[in-house]
Amino acid sequence: MTRGEQAKNYFLQGYNCTQAVLLAFSDLLGVDEATLKAVGLPMGGGMGRLRQTCGGVTGAVLCFGLLFPQKSKNETYALVQEFAKRFQEKNGSINCGELLSGAGVKADTSPMAEARTPAYYKKRPCPELIRDAADILEEMIGE
Repeated sequence: MTRGEQAKNYFLQGYNCTQAVLLAFSDLLGVDEATLKAVGLPMGGGMGRLRQTCGGVTGAVLCFGLLFPQKSKNETYALVQEFAKRFQEKNGSINCGELLSGAGVKADTSPMAEARTPAYYKKRPCPELIRDAADILEEMIGE
């Protein structure tokens, strides 16, 4: 199973987008799963359901910091920008609200998370976006 598939499965188990990506790379990050879940919790829904940067993207970006702590600020920013470019080329945006709206889903910014039901998962592009984020991250790690 690829890390992209793992991330998608974590999302389908109820974790938010950021948590799903972090957990898919947990064996490489040197951080226990409970901490990764806690760090990723506020980032779901485009950061606290503000519908800003996609949680899959923020999960990958957090992984860069943990995977490459020896890199300079400029090198890290270059990685983030390259990741964002690849994700945007594949999906049209890195913005949660735009990605949802583009799939015909209302980008609700209420602080109340929606219940995770089969209908919730069926209407959202998130599982595939999360898989894309993890796949791009894995590709970049290998480069």
